[in-house]
Amino acid sequence: MSESLNFIEEIIQQDVAENKHQGRVLTRFPPEPNGYLHIGHAKSICLNFGVAQKFGGRTNLRFDDTNPEKEDIEYVESIKDDIRWLGFEWDKELYASDYFEQLYAFAVQLIKDGKAYVDHSSADEIAQQKGTPTVPGTPSPYRDRSVDENLELFENMKAGVFEEGECVLRAKVDLATPNMLLRDPLMYRIKKDHHHRTGDQWVIYPMYDFAHGQSDSIEQITHSICTLEFENHRPLYDWFIAQLGIFPSHQYEFARLNLTYTVMSKRKLLQLVQEGFVKGWDDPRMPTITGLRRRGFTPESIRDFADRIGVAKRENIIDVSLLEFCVREHLNKIASRFMVVQDPVRLRILNYEEGKTEMMHIVNNPENEAAGARLIPFCNELYVERDDYMEIPSKGYFRLYPGGMVRLKNGYIIKCERGVSNPHTGELEEIQATYFPESRSGQDTSGLQVKGVIHWVSAAEAVNVELRIYDRLFTDESPDGHEDKDFKEFINSDSLKVIPYAKAEPNIINAQQGDRYQFLRSGYYCLDADSRPGHLVFNRTVTLKDAWAKKK
Repeated sequence: MSESLNFIEEIIQQDVAENKHQGRVLTRFPPEPNGYLHIGHAKSICLNFGVAQKFGGRTNLRFDDTNPEKEDIEYVESIKDDIRWLGFEWDKELYASDYFEQLYAFAVQLIKDGKAYVDHSSADEIAQQKGTPTVPGTPSPYRDRSVDENLELFENMKAGVFEEGECVLRAKVDLATPNMLLRDPLMYRIKKDHHHRTGDQWVIYPMYDFAHGQSDSIEQITHSICTLEFENHRPLYDWFIAQLGIFPSHQYEFARLNLTYTVMSKRKLLQLVQEGFVKGWDDPRMPTITGLRRRGFTPESIRDFADRIGVAKRENIIDVSLLEFCVREHLNKIASRFMVVQDPVRLRILNYEEGKTEMMHIVNNPENEAAGARLIPFCNELYVERDDYMEIPSKGYFRLYPGGMVRLKNGYIIKCERGVSNPHTGELEEIQATYFPESRSGQDTSGLQVKGVIHWVSAAEAVNVELRIYDRLFTDESPDGHEDKDFKEFINSDSLKVIPYAKAEPNIINAQQGDRYQFLRSGYYCLDADSRPGHLVFNRTVTLKDAWAKKK
């Protein structure tokens, strides 16, 4: 391959060249169905599925459903939906629970080999027995139980004889190793919760470190790719496989995604939901895939983002502006340009025939000729943005003021005559102007030159729409990076602004779920699921330019 490869792709390329595993490449994505996936998981999805595709391999989707207390079919379905939305399809849909019988048999084998034992110590006692990183662990008083006794006790654990917390199964590894994870780690614990797939069949469940590597091996995964926090787990991953003499799957670690102006911890994201800082897991301010999707991000932009940040061996922090850049770049190519006035004030064209309507031609997307064009109505009464008028213009102001001229986008050049304000409040109620008939866009013979161009909508045919102006949820680059402060102290109070009655051009009524728009001079928007006939709601995905760069 001519293009540059990341270090994982280099490993796989070499393995394929050496005909390791007969040249076969099989990866897996192993989420626990205990919540919604976020942008960090999206990076892992793109990596696992992407490298498999690149080398002609396959990817399994395997749910790590070994903790029935926190898992639910709702999360299973949402995860599958997110993966498909990102543009990937798995080879086999599997569950760790598919292997419960096999994993139990593996545990029995380790007991028979004198490599595992049932421990009746409490959780606190086990923690003490493990010692510290500098002090070796001490053996449990139950460590030297006979094989027969351990087999009987483990069978009783499976049969539900013991209660939760009464005993566990531990591997007999090494109490002196500096790696704390190898100091007789837990293999099984008792959980008498209902499982979303196996029901009440099992009351003992394998721990992650025992289930994960063995599941990889059962599936004959060639490249088990995970994030750096599991690097210290790799020796235990290899130990179980070696002791059992099973297919030698191998684990490779890469740096997880850390993103500015957000939090990635499931626990902290759950706090935001439960404490009402956001309106659910799919709130457009959340870094969840479902939240990004609702906000208007495209799968193409997220895949582009994952590709741009690359795959590193060291932890780093990625500026969220790169993610915003990626979606801005993609939306610029695909989004239709629409005119929507957020803070409308009436513009009356005094010399335009009352009752007359012209249809103005407007290109849907100048970046994409195939997107075609549409017609919008023009008449003597329009809506324009309130801040497109100043009674006394400041230096460099090229919009409407008494005597000032602008072009109405895809319409005529107009000259502002005056602004009419409410005598009691002083609020601008109407702008009066005259137009130049020879200045129509595409047919301009007026010879007039103007610097300002503003958008507008016909007052008679404008459609009321609700705009939800989303911004970053936190004001701090690293909201959870302060030891002395709670991350919620950095919540951005201006992260959502609702404009209930913006005025949009009439073509907006044809908007469909999944459509993306550039609202001229404002940003990129998408239709929200809260929309209903007669009440369209649009979410701002991103601004036209990086507004935050100016704040730094």
